Amino acid sequence: MKIEKYLIRKAKNSLNRFKTDETLLVKSRAEAEEKLKKNIVTLDELQAKLYASDKYSFLIILQAMDAAGKDGIIKHVLSGLNPQGTQVFSFKAPSFNELKHDYLWRIHRSVPERGRIGIFNRSHYEDVLVVRVHDLVRKQQLPAELIKDDIWKKRFGQINNFEKHLYENGTVIVKIFLHLSKEEQKKRFLSRLDKESKNWKFSVGDLEERQYWDKYQFCYEEAINATSKKYAPWYVVPADNKWYSRLIVSEILINTLQKLDIGFPSLSDEQKKKLLEYKENLLAE
Repeated sequence: MKIEKYLIRKAKNSLNRFKTDETLLVKSRAEAEEKLKKNIVTLDELQAKLYASDKYSFLIILQAMDAAGKDGIIKHVLSGLNPQGTQVFSFKAPSFNELKHDYLWRIHRSVPERGRIGIFNRSHYEDVLVVRVHDLVRKQQLPAELIKDDIWKKRFGQINNFEKHLYENGTVIVKIFLHLSKEEQKKRFLSRLDKESKNWKFSVGDLEERQYWDKYQFCYEEAINATSKKYAPWYVVPADNKWYSRLIVSEILINTLQKLDIGFPSLSDEQKKKLLEYKENLLAE
């Protein structure tokens, strides 16, 4: 599957050129769902090899507007992974203690161990998105002389350096932006209001953030263009159709893992001989 079409390669891309409702890489929803089932099995096999090889850690970063389907990706695409080798972190507003440190502090300590898959439901990018949209940087207890017009450009550089440091120490990074249209978000919000089983998902804050839609799109566009690197690429995935976005994300993860030098450790002849002895001992009991 040609998932490269969703990869951000250049530094100047408009989000408007990416269609939110595109489903070009499959013929039907049924085909997508059947392929996703197979991909879940493949991801499970690749995770086992990642865990056994114990050389790389794999970090998946999910960013999106509200109701774009981040939780659904975790539930449906990554459902087959072994919980023992998986870590999920959801980054909410920073706590009092977290605000006492730089904005990357709470992120770094949540990076997955070697052999594990880490999933960030939102991430350090919130500090160049929601913080920028609402000018919250002035509440981050920074010295006044550091809060200048170029602070966002500097943060992009800091994020690039941080992610390169992780990459150069064995962490493979994939960043996924679930690209949702404003109209589809409206439909999903209405669904949350209409269905009792979904009422709990709705928050008045969702409507308040919707008022800043254009500003968010601008900030996402700048952040993605500035931080999509070969060592930490961004993919812009159409999200209006959940069945399609889930398939594409699974393909991106499989494609990335298959490029790694991972596998089950091979045993020496001496070790194999010992195993045969152990087996004979057990059978002789």
